[in-house]
Amino acid sequence: MLITALLFLLSAAAIYAACEYFVNSVEWLGKKLNLGETATGTVLAAFGTALPESAVTFMAVITGRTPEVRDIGVGAAMGGPLVLATIAYAVVGVALWCHRSRLGRVDGRVQVEHARLSRDQAWFLSIFVMKCALGLIAFAFKPWLGVLFLLAYALYVWRELKDESEASDDEQLEPLKFQSRAATPSMLAVSLQAALSLLVIAIASHIFVSQIEAIGVAMHLPPHLVALVLSPVATELPETMNALIWVRQGKERLALANISGAMMIQATVPSALAIFATPWLFDAPLVVSGLLTMLAIIYLWQLFRRGNVDGRALISVGALYGVFAVYAVWRFL
Repeated sequence: MLITALLFLLSAAAIYAACEYFVNSVEWLGKKLNLGETATGTVLAAFGTALPESAVTFMAVITGRTPEVRDIGVGAAMGGPLVLATIAYAVVGVALWCHRSRLGRVDGRVQVEHARLSRDQAWFLSIFVMKCALGLIAFAFKPWLGVLFLLAYALYVWRELKDESEASDDEQLEPLKFQSRAATPSMLAVSLQAALSLLVIAIASHIFVSQIEAIGVAMHLPPHLVALVLSPVATELPETMNALIWVRQGKERLALANISGAMMIQATVPSALAIFATPWLFDAPLVVSGLLTMLAIIYLWQLFRRGNVDGRALISVGALYGVFAVYAVWRFL
């Protein structure tokens, strides 16, 4: 148990350190590709940090030999969006409120493109409602509908890259860590730093999830409880770490865009994989997680639509994950 605890702490520290390098490289990559901050967060950063949890879902649903193992992939596909819509946004709210004085945000208000983020919430909600509806009914050609979710994500990426309402940011970026003395680093150095940091994030995330599962076994927790409550928190740790780092730097636009983009990936790619390989039928815990995710998204959509969002408003959405955790513990224990 001591080794498990040590690996748990070391892997978490490794994820945070690797995320420092990743956010640094992805900002430069966005500048090299002439992307605005929002597109950098929603597409580049989100795609990179979503790879570990997408791999978890892929391995579970494609290579899983038993229905129980494949069900873990379904739980990950549903649990990921819930964590992002609640805990990740709450972490941004806590970080923004704690650093409000240093960042010059006395009221803790976020400085983002509210209209664009509210549009993202509406886009996510429409896709998420569809995938939850599919989990309530059974029919022969359901696996083929997974293609629609992949197409939806491709359309989202195309829209984000095409949207030029936000020009590339002129803010002076921190020097690339791999070329700290260069005023403008080379594309090779930027790509190498991004790739290596992602590799460390993927390996450390795998170790972190394994330790979460080992702790669950040691505490005699049911596997479904670990898959639905603990594992999604672990797999979404890179996005949460990225958001924490960017808020600390006063770049909440990147932080919220990263979460928004990661939510779109979680609503489409892992879901498509699970729909391809499993019956995609929900039990009560999955239905509850879907309903709470929808409530969180509706709340966030209204916040961004009003255009007046502060840290305290974002913190409150985290309570919905607490509701789900209490329900899951009651259900399984």
